[in-house]
Amino acid sequence: SYRLLGLQQLSRRTISSSARRQVDNMVKEKQKLFQSDNGIPVHLKGGAKDAILYRLTMALTVFGSGFVVYELLNAAMPKKA
Repeated sequence: SYRLLGLQQLSRRTISSSARRQVDNMVKEKQKLFQSDNGIPVHLKGGAKDAILYRLTMALTVFGSGFVVYELLNAAMPKKA
């Protein structure tokens, strides 16, 4: 019972202290960044991290597609024993 009461007090204190913290609202700046007409595709406007994620996704897609074609060809022409 004592442990449960302590846990309730701790959670109550955590919730009330986190509500007091002021967090900067970045929505307007993000909207301005993503809606600007600067010729950059929207999926790359987030910066270097977006570019790396995009390239990694494209590389995995190309590799996966090639592997699927390889496996389909392998299954279509089984080796003779």
